[in-house]
Amino acid sequence: EVQLVESGGGLVQPGGSLRLSCATSGFTFSTSAMSWARQAPGKGLEWVSSIYNHISNTYYADFVKGRFTISTDNAKSTLYLQMNELKPEDTAVYYCAQGGPREIGGTGYKSWGQGTQVTVSS
Repeated sequence: EVQLVESGGGLVQPGGSLRLSCATSGFTFSTSAMSWARQAPGKGLEWVSSIYNHISNTYYADFVKGRFTISTDNAKSTLYLQMNELKPEDTAVYYCAQGGPREIGGTGYKSWGQGTQVTVSS
Protein backbone atom coordinates (compact mmCIF):
# COMPACT_ATOMS: atom_id res chain seq x y z
CA GLU A 1 0.00 0.00 0.00
CA VAL A 2 0.96 3.65 -0.39
CA GLN A 3 2.92 5.01 2.57
CA LEU A 4 3.90 8.64 3.24
CA VAL A 5 6.00 9.53 6.30
CA GLU A 6 6.77 13.18 7.13
CA SER A 7 9.70 14.34 9.26
CA GLY A 8 11.73 17.48 9.96
CA GLY A 9 9.26 19.55 11.95
CA GLY A 10 10.12 21.28 15.20
CA LEU A 11 10.34 24.58 17.05
CA VAL A 12 11.98 27.51 15.24
CA GLN A 13 12.22 31.26 15.85
CA PRO A 14 10.57 33.74 13.47
CA GLY A 15 12.83 34.27 10.46
CA GLY A 16 14.34 30.82 10.80
CA SER A 17 14.31 27.83 8.44
CA LEU A 18 13.28 24.19 8.42
CA ARG A 19 13.33 21.46 5.78
CA LEU A 20 10.51 18.93 5.84
CA SER A 21 10.87 15.49 4.28
CA CYS A 22 8.29 12.98 3.11
CA ALA A 23 9.55 9.44 2.52
CA THR A 24 7.26 7.48 0.22
CA SER A 25 6.69 3.92 -0.96
CA GLY A 26 4.05 1.84 -2.71
CA PHE A 27 3.69 3.83 -5.95
CA THR A 28 5.69 5.21 -8.87
CA PHE A 29 7.07 8.37 -7.30
CA SER A 30 9.01 9.82 -10.26
CA THR A 31 5.90 10.46 -12.37
CA SER A 32 3.49 11.33 -9.55
CA ALA A 33 2.12 14.71 -8.52
CA MET A 34 2.93 15.46 -4.88
CA SER A 35 1.71 18.17 -2.51
CA TRP A 36 2.17 19.74 0.90
CA ALA A 37 -0.76 21.04 2.94
CA ARG A 38 -1.04 22.34 6.51
CA GLN A 39 -3.56 22.72 9.31
CA ALA A 40 -3.11 25.50 11.87
CA PRO A 41 -4.81 25.45 15.29
CA GLY A 42 -8.50 26.23 14.91
CA LYS A 43 -8.33 26.35 11.12
CA GLY A 44 -9.10 24.05 8.23
CA LEU A 45 -6.64 22.36 5.92
CA GLU A 46 -4.70 24.76 3.65
CA TRP A 47 -2.91 23.78 0.46
CA VAL A 48 0.72 24.96 0.48
CA SER A 49 2.58 23.66 -2.58
CA SER A 50 2.60 21.00 -5.31
CA ILE A 51 5.10 19.55 -7.74
CA TYR A 52 4.37 17.72 -11.01
CA ASN A 53 7.58 15.92 -11.92
CA HIS A 54 6.54 14.70 -15.37
CA ILE A 55 5.99 18.26 -16.64
CA SER A 56 8.58 19.95 -14.37
CA ASN A 57 6.02 22.32 -12.83
CA THR A 58 5.80 23.64 -9.29
CA TYR A 59 2.95 25.56 -7.66
CA TYR A 60 2.74 27.63 -4.47
CA ALA A 61 0.03 29.22 -2.38
CA ASP A 62 0.34 33.01 -2.28
CA PHE A 63 1.24 33.09 1.41
CA VAL A 64 4.44 31.05 0.90
CA LYS A 65 5.68 32.33 -2.48
CA GLY A 66 9.30 33.44 -2.27
CA ARG A 67 9.81 31.70 1.08
CA PHE A 68 9.13 27.98 0.53
CA THR A 69 10.56 25.64 -2.11
CA ILE A 70 9.18 22.21 -3.02
CA SER A 71 11.50 19.60 -4.52
CA THR A 72 12.02 15.85 -4.95
CA ASP A 73 14.79 13.29 -4.82
CA ASN A 74 13.52 10.63 -7.20
CA ALA A 75 16.31 8.18 -6.37
CA LYS A 76 15.06 8.18 -2.77
CA SER A 77 11.33 8.59 -3.58
CA THR A 78 11.34 11.53 -1.18
CA LEU A 79 9.51 14.87 -1.26
CA TYR A 80 10.93 17.98 0.44
CA LEU A 81 9.69 21.38 1.53
CA GLN A 82 12.39 23.95 2.28
CA MET A 83 10.84 26.64 4.48
CA ASN A 84 12.69 29.94 4.92
CA GLU A 85 11.75 33.22 6.61
CA LEU A 86 9.25 31.42 8.80
CA LYS A 87 6.50 33.43 10.46
CA PRO A 88 4.36 32.67 13.53
CA GLU A 89 1.38 32.20 11.22
CA ASP A 90 3.21 29.27 9.59
CA THR A 91 2.66 27.29 12.79
CA ALA A 92 0.71 24.18 11.79
CA VAL A 93 0.82 20.46 11.27
CA TYR A 94 2.27 19.89 7.81
CA TYR A 95 1.14 16.94 5.70
CA CYS A 96 2.43 15.50 2.45
CA ALA A 97 -0.01 14.01 -0.03
CA GLN A 98 0.00 12.05 -3.25
CA GLY A 99 -1.74 14.08 -5.94
CA GLY A 100 -2.59 17.74 -6.47
CA PRO A 101 -5.51 20.06 -5.73
CA ARG A 102 -8.15 20.75 -8.33
CA GLU A 103 -7.57 24.51 -7.97
CA ILE A 104 -4.31 24.16 -9.94
CA GLY A 105 -5.66 21.60 -12.40
CA GLY A 106 -4.97 18.46 -10.41
CA THR A 107 -7.28 15.53 -9.82
CA GLY A 108 -7.32 15.68 -6.03
CA TYR A 109 -5.41 13.84 -3.32
CA LYS A 110 -5.04 10.06 -3.18
CA SER A 111 -3.14 9.46 0.08
CA TRP A 112 -1.87 11.40 3.12
CA GLY A 113 0.94 11.11 5.62
CA GLN A 114 0.56 11.41 9.40
CA GLY A 115 1.88 14.98 9.55
CA THR A 116 4.76 16.76 11.30
CA GLN A 117 4.38 19.71 13.70
CA VAL A 118 6.01 23.05 12.86
CA THR A 119 5.96 25.71 15.58
CA VAL A 120 7.29 29.22 14.88
CA SER A 121 7.64 31.22 18.09
CA SER A 122 10.00 33.49 19.99
